[in-house]
Order: sequence, then structure tokens, then C-alpha cells
Amino acid sequence: MENQNKIQELQMLEQGFQNMLMQKQAFQMELNETESALKELENSGDEVFKIVGQLMIKTSKDKIKSDMENKKKVIETRMKNFEDQEEKLNDQVQKLRDEVMSGMKKE
Repeated sequence: MENQNKIQELQMLEQGFQNMLMQKQAFQMELNETESALKELENSGDEVFKIVGQLMIKTSKDKIKSDMENKKKVIETRMKNFEDQEEKLNDQVQKLRDEVMSGMKKE
């Protein structure tokens, strides 16, 4: 019975791990888009626009660059947190798998 509980816990951990990987992937895509936008900004002239809702508003290149660099830093920090969580969760999953496998061998 104890092994059954560990199997259920393992399944829950693995599901949480998959959810976390999906969130991490979404942040990675957002980071890629932000980096691409920063590159385009470097190649653009002095006249740049920002989309706000359904409007396109003229803004200063320095302001938008600063905003995008801050956004990039925030995303990179979140990505680092996800990587740390991923490592811890992966260790938990592996430990529980080992416990379940050793419990099955005893049965």
C-alpha cells in the first residue's frame, strides 16, 4: 500500500514537472521575441512605435530600449528560477522513482 501511495505521489510530481516545463517554454519563447525585438530596434531609425492595445504610439527609441532590456532581465530571472525548480523537482522525481522501484523488487 505504501508503494501505491509513492506511485501516486510520483505521478503528481511528474505532472507538476510537465506543467513547469510548459511554463518555462512559454518564457523562453517570450525571451526569444524580446531579444529579436531588441535586435530590430538597433537596426531601426530614430522613429519607433509601440503597440498599446489597438493603438500604435510613437515613442522614443531610448525609452523602448530601456523597457525591453528591463523586460529581458525579468524574463531571464524567471527562467533561472524555473531552472532551479526544475533541478529540485527532477531530484525529487528520481528519488521517488528509485524508492518505488526498490519497493517493487521487494514485493
